[in-house]
Amino acid sequence: MSFDEDMIQKVWKKGTAVPNYDEDKHRKDQCGAWIQRDKHGDRDHKWGWEIDHIDPDGGDELSNLRPLQWENNVATSDKGQLTCVVTARGTDNVKR
Repeated sequence: MSFDEDMIQKVWKKGTAVPNYDEDKHRKDQCGAWIQRDKHGDRDHKWGWEIDHIDPDGGDELSNLRPLQWENNVATSDKGQLTCVVTARGTDNVKR
């Protein structure tokens, strides 16, 4: 699925801002994993992230989209249930 830059930014803002970190650069996903704004679509980076459909049968409206660290997105896939395989420990992402 391809999203334009405006939608990517709107989904990014749904991530959790972390005190003392630049919310334009770093946030956390719903699993607590770090994501980095400029790493959207980057599966080679530990802070890479993708846009997940909350309801896999739903549409592309903002209310049905969320940012997820890429490994969490892969684990969640089309199941429709959030699956957290990566979370943060301090400033590092770790497997659960």
